[in-house]
Amino acid sequence: MKAPGSDQADGLRRLMANSPGRLLAFVAGAPGAGVSSVTLNLAAALARLGQDVRLVDERGDATAGPSRHRGRLVLLDAVLGEEGTLSPLASRADEMVVLLRPQAQAITAAYGCIKRLQQAHGLRRVRVLVNHAADEAEAQRILANLAGAAGRYLGLALEPAGCISADPQLAEARGLNLSVVEAFPGSPAAADFYRLASALLRWPARPAAEEDSALRVGSLHAAAA
Repeated sequence: MKAPGSDQADGLRRLMANSPGRLLAFVAGAPGAGVSSVTLNLAAALARLGQDVRLVDERGDATAGPSRHRGRLVLLDAVLGEEGTLSPLASRADEMVVLLRPQAQAITAAYGCIKRLQQAHGLRRVRVLVNHAADEAEAQRILANLAGAAGRYLGLALEPAGCISADPQLAEARGLNLSVVEAFPGSPAAADFYRLASALLRWPARPAAEEDSALRVGSLHAAAA
C-alpha cells in the first residue's frame, strides 16, 4: 500500500531537481507552539515524498549553516530573540513560518511575535501555521483574522500555511520515537503533514527586492550587536 502522497513523489522530485535549495525558518508564536514536533514530522513527510531534507535546531545544532545544496530543503527550528531578532541564518530564510495554537492567549502572542519580526527585520511577508487545530474551519477563521490585522496595522502580507490537526496519534508516535507519518500514515495529522509538504514545494520564491531588504536590516542588527 502506498503512503499518502506517494503518487506525487516523482512530480515533486522533478520540481526540486533544478532548485538551488531553500531555507524555511519556523518560529514559535508563543511557548509550546510545537515547532520541534512540526519540523520533525514535516521533514519525515518531505523525505517520503523523495526530497533531500535537512532539519536544523538552532538550540542544539552547532554545525548550523546556510547549506543550500541543489535541491535540498533546510527546515530550521529558529530561535527568536526578545526584540524579534533572528540569527543571521534565520534572517536569510526564504520563508518565515510562525506557528501558533488555537487559544486566544496564543493567538495574541503570535500577533505580537509577527509584529516584532516585522519591526526587527523589515519582513513584508510571513506565513502562519495553526498547530493542534480542531478543524480546518477553525484554522481559517484564525488565519483570516490575523491576516486582516497584519495588513491593516503592520502593512504586512500574512499568508496561510495551513493547519495540523489536534491528533492524539502525534503523542503516540512521539512515544515510539517515530514521526506520525511513519507510525500512523493513515492518521489525520499524517495527512496534514503530507498536504503541507506538497504545498510548500509550490510556494513561490521570495522576491529579490524583499530578500535584499531583509538582508540589509539583518546586517544592521548584526553590526549593532
